[in-house]
Amino acid sequence: MLRSLDIRDMLIIDRLELDFQSGLNVLTGETGAGKSILLDSLGFVLGWRGRADLVRAGAAQGEVTAVFDLPEGHPARAVLAEAGLPAADELLLRRVNTAEGRKTAWVNDRRTTGEVLRALSDTLVELHGQHDDRGLLNPRGHRELLDAFAGTAPLVAAVKAAWADLAAAQRKFEAEEAALDRVRAEEEFLRHAVAELDQLDPQPGEEAELDARRRAMQAAARIREDIARARNALGPQGAEGPMTDALRWLEGVADQAEGRLDAALAALNRALIELGEAEQGVSDCLDGLDHDPAELEAAEERLFAIRALARKHGVIPDELGTFAIELRDRLAALDSGEKTLGELRKAAAEARAGHRAACDALTAARTEAAARLDAAMAGELAPLKMERAVFATKVTPAEPGPEGADSVAFTVATNPGAPAGPLNRIASGGELSRFLLALKVCLTREATALTMIFDEIDRGVGGATADAVGRRLRRLSDDAQVLVVTHSPQVAARGAHHWRVEKRVEGGMTTSTVTPLSEAERVDEIARMLAGDSITEEARAAARALLQG
Repeated sequence: MLRSLDIRDMLIIDRLELDFQSGLNVLTGETGAGKSILLDSLGFVLGWRGRADLVRAGAAQGEVTAVFDLPEGHPARAVLAEAGLPAADELLLRRVNTAEGRKTAWVNDRRTTGEVLRALSDTLVELHGQHDDRGLLNPRGHRELLDAFAGTAPLVAAVKAAWADLAAAQRKFEAEEAALDRVRAEEEFLRHAVAELDQLDPQPGEEAELDARRRAMQAAARIREDIARARNALGPQGAEGPMTDALRWLEGVADQAEGRLDAALAALNRALIELGEAEQGVSDCLDGLDHDPAELEAAEERLFAIRALARKHGVIPDELGTFAIELRDRLAALDSGEKTLGELRKAAAEARAGHRAACDALTAARTEAAARLDAAMAGELAPLKMERAVFATKVTPAEPGPEGADSVAFTVATNPGAPAGPLNRIASGGELSRFLLALKVCLTREATALTMIFDEIDRGVGGATADAVGRRLRRLSDDAQVLVVTHSPQVAARGAHHWRVEKRVEGGMTTSTVTPLSEAERVDEIARMLAGDSITEEARAAARALLQG
């Protein structure tokens, strides 16, 4: 609820302090007295985009302060929390506009932005008038208004949850399908590469082992011929034969040499023994160098095949086995992917069916509520002298989404047989005012969180119709705060609190003032509204009758 409004140096307002009450608050005054300035000032502190030249002539800056009651659970508290601003039982908004056009805002003495003010405004105030474009005339909000009337919050929550489940299921399906498509694109490569790797079956460390064997066999081929010559040189056809002949010859004459050959014979025997060991070592080495040429060729072929495969796949030879496992896993994913994709497709279809069922339930509730709203509107329009008008809430199919699969629009036909259309295109100014009021009466439920402002919504109506407008405004104010700017005495008489807006010229300067009226002053003000400048006793009597009715 708006508790107070403090305006300083705004247009023709010098200083104005207003304390508002719950119930129906009416503001009256002659045309041009400054009633619209009050709304401009309130809109300024709420961050609404409006006229730029608000600062009073000669003043350095204009300032507006508004204080609202903020009970626990008020939606404005969520806006404050999101903006990181403190919340209390009292919400203080202050905004300054310099003569140069710079604007600065505070919420509970914390600097803030116009965007935060506008977000708070949506939870604090509703403005309704003939050119209302923030509320009932905005088709984008009609579905939300119908849901509030129907009490479909649990159904809307169910649709949102089903939509989230559907979105999650669809994301999983699409991700799996994309992954499977990528694997399908390389299926031929994978199957060929795995077959190639399986056929070769390279083992860790095999490349180094083959390389060592190859180099050993290549080296043996180069040195074997010289080693064979050396063995021949040491054997019977070489050094061993002459040495054996020499030993035999010396042993044949040793007895005759009277021991002078003993040392030579011993040395020769030792030499033959050493020569035999040398020959045996050379023979063993030669035997070790013997290999099948086909073995070298086979080793080279396998070594080259392993190295070529490693280069082909961009890995080191010892990683070919691990790489083969990775390729097999990707093939396994491909082989099992169709099954997984089918399961995910089924899950997405079930989620879509669940969302559709939730949407159908919400559509049924909206359709039923639309019929109730249309009936309620028919009951409200008759006393407003619009019994021939037909109000219809159109619930039509729309693209399914998180808030259902319906489009909702409020339409009206002002005369029987005339085509229905949007409120602001079909209804005239006076008719539109009454439509908006009737719609607001029908839609309002526990509106204690909002201050509703009606700006000359009774324009173009009078007599019994104006009285019906006033009675409906009073009904709205039973559980909420309603501010009405009006020229209608019938509406003004229904107010619980009454202010008169006046324009004065003092010292060559025009200022606007707002004065709370006593019961006696209300009689004179309503009499003025009935009779004009010359207030007669008859007008006062009529005013008293209105106030008592």
